[in-house]
Amino acid sequence: MARPTNTPQSKVNIIYAEATGSFIVLLAVAERQGFFKKYGVDAQTIAARGAVVPRLTAETPIGMIGEPAALLQAAEGADLRIVASFSEINLSGHLVARPEIQKPEGLRGKRVGVRVVGAGIWISTILALEQLGLDAQRDAITTVPVGSPVQILRALEEGTIDAALVSARQSRELEAKGFSVLLKDYPTDITSFGGGMMVTTSYLLAHPDIVENVVLALIEALAFTLAEKNKEEVMQAFKTSLNIIDADTAASNLAELKRNPYASLKALKKMQSIIAIHDPRLLKLKIEDLIEDRFVRKLDESGQIDHLYAAYGKK
Repeated sequence: MARPTNTPQSKVNIIYAEATGSFIVLLAVAERQGFFKKYGVDAQTIAARGAVVPRLTAETPIGMIGEPAALLQAAEGADLRIVASFSEINLSGHLVARPEIQKPEGLRGKRVGVRVVGAGIWISTILALEQLGLDAQRDAITTVPVGSPVQILRALEEGTIDAALVSARQSRELEAKGFSVLLKDYPTDITSFGGGMMVTTSYLLAHPDIVENVVLALIEALAFTLAEKNKEEVMQAFKTSLNIIDADTAASNLAELKRNPYASLKALKKMQSIIAIHDPRLLKLKIEDLIEDRFVRKLDESGQIDHLYAAYGKK
C-alpha cells in the first residue's frame, strides 16, 4: 500500500485540460495541500489551453483529462490506460443562442461553439441538441472548436458562433443582454461524460509505484474536497482552477465527483457510441482493455480510501 514517504521525490509531468470540469479541482487541491509531495511525487502540472486535446506523451505520461479525450487518443493509436475516474458529469447547462434565433429550428445551418470536437462539452452539446429534436448532421449544424468556456462565451457575444451550451450563471448574464435561452430543462439523469486520470502504458509498466502514489494523492484530494470543514480552501481551488467563485456552482460541481473513483464500463461505452458519430474509429476500441483499476481497487479493498475519508470527517 502506498504511504507517506520521506524518500527523494519522483518527478512526473501531469497534463490537464484547462477549466474543463470538476475533477480538475482535485489537481489544484493536491498541489495546494502538498499531497503529491506527501507521497513522494514531484508533480509538475501542465495546462493544455484553448481548443486543444491534452495528449499523453513520453514527456507528459499522466493526464487529468476527460474520458472522451482518452477514447479519441486510443482510437488514434495511443496506448493508454484509464486508472481512475473521478467524476460523472450529467447533461447540464443552458443552450443559449444569439438574440435573432428565437426557436430551436433557427439553429439549422448555424454554428455552435464547443471546446474541441469529440470531447466532453461537444458530447453534452450533441445531447442538448437531441433534447430539442435536432441532429447536427441532418440539420447541418456545425460544431466549432473554440476553446475554454470563457472563450466560448466571448465567441458567442462577438457573434463568431451562433449558440453554445453554457453554465446557468452565464445563461442569466446572456439573457439579460437579449440572448435567447433555447434549452434549460431536461431529465437530470442523462450522463454526458466523465473525467479522470490516464497514463501511458509504457510509463505504467516502468513506474507503477509512482502511478499508485499519484492515484493516492488525488484520492486524498478527493476526500479533502468533499469534507464540509474544508469549504474555504476548496473554494479557493475552484477559483484558481475553474474560475468559479459562487457557492451554488461549486456545489453543483462537487456533486459530480465520485467517492470511489472506479471507471464505469457502461458509461465509457455510451461515450464511445456518441463520439463514433464524429470518429467511426472508436467503434473498433475494446473499452475493457483501456480500464486499469488495480490501484483504486487495492486502496479500496485495503481500507485506505475509507481511512482517508474518516481522517477528514467524511463517512
